This record gives sequence, structure tokens and C-alpha cells, in this order.
Amino acid sequence: MPDTEIEAGNYSNVDFKTSIVLQSNDTKPVEYVVLREAAKMSGLIKDMLEDQESEEQIVIPLPNVNGRTLKYVIQYVEYHYNNKAEPIEKPLKGKVEDVICDADKKFLYTDLVKDGDEKQHELLIDCIMAANFLNIKDMLDLTCAAVASMIKGKTPEQIRALFNIENDFTPEEEEKIREENRWCEEA
Repeated sequence: MPDTEIEAGNYSNVDFKTSIVLQSNDTKPVEYVVLREAAKMSGLIKDMLEDQESEEQIVIPLPNVNGRTLKYVIQYVEYHYNNKAEPIEKPLKGKVEDVICDADKKFLYTDLVKDGDEKQHELLIDCIMAANFLNIKDMLDLTCAAVASMIKGKTPEQIRALFNIENDFTPEEEEKIREENRWCEEA
């Protein structure tokens, strides 16, 4: 992964003709240089850049994205702006790793799902939130498909345990919901 982090406020080595700076929401903001074309994979940033001069110094603060997550967002867009991701089938019929490229497998299962251990998925969830906020459709599809693959075949209790979700239904409410949705268990 290219190291695009820069010292906050030090733009002397940034070529603003080809790049912009994205700033995280950390207490001490982390700034990354990213290629303009790669950044345009984000619908939000693409819309912002349409109103700017192409050589203007652009630093975009991202109020909903921390530095750790932003590093992975940049890694994704810098790879995929020239290597279009294949569409992921919906609904996902098998495992996500069977329908994605090797680079995306490595991206997902090295850090986002720490060492392939689906219980260690905090960064994956953060990347889903960032991809949604930044409107990066391909990244959102990939990360959501990874979650879909993680929950496929699991009981509601196993899913709650995996994501630390408290069950706030009474046994009666739970039985009613199961009865109303029995058709999806049969499918």
C-alpha cells in the first residue's frame, strides 16, 4: 500500500494538478494525498471537485472518517480507479471470496477482517460506514457482501454473538417474527 500520509498542513510536495488532500476527523487530523482521479470514485468528492479549479489547492475534511479507516479507503480507490471491480451478484449466492479478485480478497481478509477471523471485523464495519458516507459504490458493495458472506447460514443467535447485538425481543415477539418470516428460512 502506498504511504500517502503527509504532515498536516505541509503541502509543499503535493502536486495539486493531479492530487488532493483528504483530512480525517481525528483529534489530531491525519492528512493523505490521493490522486484526483482515484478520489473521484467517491460520489461525494467527485461532486465537490466539479466546483473547483483543476490546479487549486484542495484539502477536504471528512467529518465521518477517521485516519485509520481513511488509509484503507484510499488504498481501495487508488487500486480500483484503474482496475474496475467486477459487479458482485445480489443476492450473494456463495462466499464473497469466490467472486472477487485476489487484490480484494487480500484487502478484505488481511486487515478489514483481521487475519480472516470474522470476529475481528471492526475495521470492516468502519469501512462500510466510510464507503457509504463517501458514496463509493463498489467499495460499499464489496464490504457489505463480506458481511453477507459472514452471516450466511448462521442462526440469529450466532449473528447476534458475532456482532455483539443484544436481543431485545421477548420470547413471544421472537416467535411471532419467526412465524411471519418462516418463508425465508424455507428458501
